[in-house]
Amino acid sequence: MEVILIQDVANLGYKNDIVKVRDGYGRNYLLPNKMAIIANESNRKQLAENLKQQAHKLAKLLADAQALAEKLAAVVINVPVKANEDGKIFGTVTTQQIADALKAQEIDVDKKVITVEPIKQVGEYEATARLHREVKATIKINVVAEAEAAE
Repeated sequence: MEVILIQDVANLGYKNDIVKVRDGYGRNYLLPNKMAIIANESNRKQLAENLKQQAHKLAKLLADAQALAEKLAAVVINVPVKANEDGKIFGTVTTQQIADALKAQEIDVDKKVITVEPIKQVGEYEATARLHREVKATIKINVVAEAEAAE
């Protein structure tokens, strides 16, 4: 079954993509949850017309995402956390903490687009921000113990 995605679906595709899925997945999950519509002839024509009209908007979104990616590449954020003497963190660094640290530097990134491996030690790490379907940015994170951050 071929469907047109109405919104981004993780591990499947992005909005306005035409993807081939199994019949049960399409009928029982994507269609009832309004994540996709069936890719028949009339829906394909409507999609083509919508994409033609949105081409300049998409170009602007891509340019904005690339500018934000360049800004993120140039910045290093400090995340203060509670840690013991050995540098082991109590808990973990979350995407919310990373988004808040970026917001403190006047860079607005949604926590949902940030992915990071579990951080359990004090040190330098990298996170990835998926800003656009074609643009991914790397965020450099410096995790410091709160006692060090106060100094």
